[in-house]
Amino acid sequence: MTGYRPEPLPQHIAIIMDGNNRYGKKNDLATGGGHRAGKDSLDPIVEHCRKLGIRALTIFAFSSENWNRPAAEVALLMQLLAEAIQQQIPRMQKHEMALRFIGDRSKLSPELQALMQDAEQKTGHYTAMTLTIAVSYGGMWDIAHAAQKLAEQVQLGVLQPQQIDEDVFHQYTSLSDLPAVDVLIRTGGDYRLSNFLMWQSAYAELFFTETLWPDFTVAELEQMLKLFAQRERRFGKTSEQVQQMKHIQEN
Repeated sequence: MTGYRPEPLPQHIAIIMDGNNRYGKKNDLATGGGHRAGKDSLDPIVEHCRKLGIRALTIFAFSSENWNRPAAEVALLMQLLAEAIQQQIPRMQKHEMALRFIGDRSKLSPELQALMQDAEQKTGHYTAMTLTIAVSYGGMWDIAHAAQKLAEQVQLGVLQPQQIDEDVFHQYTSLSDLPAVDVLIRTGGDYRLSNFLMWQSAYAELFFTETLWPDFTVAELEQMLKLFAQRERRFGKTSEQVQQMKHIQEN
């Protein structure tokens, strides 16, 4: 850590951790070595975000589409996820961080589901930061799932269709209790969101890097945060309106 504090800081960072397989091939690692290296790269990023005061960090560990990968790779990823959860629980408790998971858990093994639930129960009361791991997750699934729950509320007479607006819909999406994503980072050189947090990232500042995830460092994250602090976030307003509002707040 360099000791700097960029301002303003994002409240919520999301990361698509891409490039593990390519890292493994590039470095002649044994099967699964790239994924293991990627798992080890996460801890310094998590701890740095915690030290900076970032409120939420959400990482894309396994997408809805990743189920289409070779069975051996899927099995390895599930094994690594179980290992990561077991390793993260004491770390979350030490740093008073909440660990949670989003995604379609029905496709996961009962043992992994139980492990995830245990981790959430043991850390859910911590408030220093929330680390969310997206597993068997897709942004379109998230939106469709929210629509399904809203339809059930309408069917039960709890809601009327005309009551459903963006705010109400948001309450039924994943991470509805956390701030919207301010910064979304994708490593590995691809320039797409790959169905990740589509609702939550509507106004996120996007950062893409050629760096493979296992090579991604705190120093590179710091550079992105410096750039974020320099960006003007208008949310549909003009630059003049933003500057006027900033002037009012400062005075």
